[in-house]
Amino acid sequence: MRRVSAFPRNAMDNNNNQNNQANDNNQATPTPEPQPRKRRGGITLTKVAVTAAVAGLLGGGVAYGGISYINNSGINDTAVPSGSNSTGNTKTSNVTVNVSSQSTKAFNQVKGAMVSVVNLQKQNSSSNTLGQLFGDNSSSSAKSKSELEEASEGSGVVYKKDGSTAYIVTNNHVVSGSSALRVVTSSGKQLQAKLVGKDSVTDLAVLKVNGADLKTVASFGDSDKIKVGETALAIGSPLGSQYATSLTEGIISAKKRTIETTNSAGTQTGNATVIQTDAAINPGNSGGALINVGGQVVGITSSKIASDAEGTSVEGMGFAIPSNEVVNIINQLVKKGKVVRPALGITYVDLANVSSSQQKSVLKLPTSVDAGVVVMSASSGSPAKKAGLSKYDVITELGGHKISDQATLRDILYKYKLNDTVSMTYYHNGKKQTTKVKLTESSSQLKSTTNTTANSES
Repeated sequence: MRRVSAFPRNAMDNNNNQNNQANDNNQATPTPEPQPRKRRGGITLTKVAVTAAVAGLLGGGVAYGGISYINNSGINDTAVPSGSNSTGNTKTSNVTVNVSSQSTKAFNQVKGAMVSVVNLQKQNSSSNTLGQLFGDNSSSSAKSKSELEEASEGSGVVYKKDGSTAYIVTNNHVVSGSSALRVVTSSGKQLQAKLVGKDSVTDLAVLKVNGADLKTVASFGDSDKIKVGETALAIGSPLGSQYATSLTEGIISAKKRTIETTNSAGTQTGNATVIQTDAAINPGNSGGALINVGGQVVGITSSKIASDAEGTSVEGMGFAIPSNEVVNIINQLVKKGKVVRPALGITYVDLANVSSSQQKSVLKLPTSVDAGVVVMSASSGSPAKKAGLSKYDVITELGGHKISDQATLRDILYKYKLNDTVSMTYYHNGKKQTTKVKLTESSSQLKSTTNTTANSES
């Protein structure tokens, strides 16, 4: 399985850079050197060395077949001219070039709407470590109180103003676990932010701030109309707000790429259809904008593939949530604070996780059935219970679409709205059944009758 990484900027990255700098003085590592920053997640961020991009060979000389040598053959021994070195009068040319491009215009059009999002979390400091070194514990009780510190940084896009209130879209994983949120504008001003709503399924969140000083609002383009090969520009805060409004350029690599989504525990929760781009996306870019050359936001950057299953490094495979989906979700978050999705009211496991012997003896399935989900429980009064489903039934189709696993079931289910009626095919005691399910229950109303980590809920 390929490794898909979501990228808020966190404190652990800089801790690794500190160790690498101490051990690799001779490696050419193109990492810029920021000024010292505040602590994030309890770890002090340190400087990262800037190494010139010059390749050389130690020991002097030119390498030929692994042998280094210098000789004087072929060197002209004519004497170097003598004379004064005082004629240092080299000047720059007065020729100027207009480098304004469509990309430059697009960037200038939206850069004022780009912000950095700082996730603040409570950190417990039980004692004054420096004081203890000198036998002073007087400040221990004062330091035991929880303090807010920077845990991570991401990016965001100002997309709407309503009076003095400005609304910002970012990723759910950027704000996840926060005790408070701060926004840093493109001009460097820091603003307190309030969470309006978030959605873990699509990895989107909406914040609001006092937007009196925010003059630029980004507009959304139609992500269905983008073309593979057209220019794509990613704007965000890679490595944090010290690199705010960084611009990278690439192309649209794929319009609709399906990738797996996982929760914080690493469990697959479904699939997402995203835009693929080779524009550079780094830690801190999460929640930033992917724009077209017209300056329209066509996606919200969220993740990239960092390596494959064998650990092979992968470059140029970043992903963004399509703008059409973004608009749909953020409108719901502003109106309701959440996204309401239908639920069946069941817990279930993948059929693939059930042994072949149990598929035959317990589920009584015919050998032709090799994919689906097994109902482990159905809540009383739930849509599934009302439709006749019970424990050990195997769902194989929903709305005419085949169900291969629990992620597929959720993907299909979430395409429907509350009070929709959907057809379902399932096996009960080995016999194929069809029924209609009215989706009257939302996922937030779902109450599980079983509390096991092996079961998923829908």
